[in-house]
Amino acid sequence: MGRGALDLVLPPTCISCGAIVRDAGGLCGGCWGRLVFVERPFCDRLGSPFAYPPPQRDEGPAISAEALNDPPAFDRARAAVVFGDVSRDLVHRLKYGDRLDLAAAMARLMVRAGADLLSEADLIVPVPLHAFRLWRRRFNQAALLSRCISRSSGVIHRSDLLRRVRATPSQVALSRAERRANVSGAFKVTHYANAVLQDRRILLVDDVLTTGATLDACARVLRRAGAKGVDTLTFARVVESM
Repeated sequence: MGRGALDLVLPPTCISCGAIVRDAGGLCGGCWGRLVFVERPFCDRLGSPFAYPPPQRDEGPAISAEALNDPPAFDRARAAVVFGDVSRDLVHRLKYGDRLDLAAAMARLMVRAGADLLSEADLIVPVPLHAFRLWRRRFNQAALLSRCISRSSGVIHRSDLLRRVRATPSQVALSRAERRANVSGAFKVTHYANAVLQDRRILLVDDVLTTGATLDACARVLRRAGAKGVDTLTFARVVESM
């Protein structure tokens, strides 16, 4: 009764456009329809949708030419949605608009997209922020997402194993090669992480995958520290062409 009375005074609104919706923490029909979900067929390594259906295989994963020519340091990548108008709005509201409540709704879609990875993961590790950026922003959006995913999946969340030791400039206008150079040497594990990571399968979590340079740099560090496998899960991923 109390919830019903509150909804009459302050009805729940769409987390993207602000239109009135039935349930709190959801999207209206229009915004939901504009989300592009990353569905199969996609590259099993990079998680990128194929522009055209790949040839039928009797067995084995479907791997894109990009993954074969330039294999990532992580094993598999998954994302819930393609980075577009609605997903960009949600990411920006979470990251820059202090809408921390959006993390739970975004994480629900990530759990669905990464179900196969979560079933094999031993630990969930968020991509860290540099200490100065964390102080300025007051929170790490990747850690918020990974904590929500942990609560839903039961996989242990550890935000204390990986550190960003170098404050890197924004990567928005950088090319793929420039992004890799920008994050080279930017991450390290903490002094006790080796014992925790040994022979564990890690699921790296971030908000957006653009070129994969940041996730790749983190995966290399985790592997050197003893992780037996590293997968990645993001809310959105940039797709050059569909």
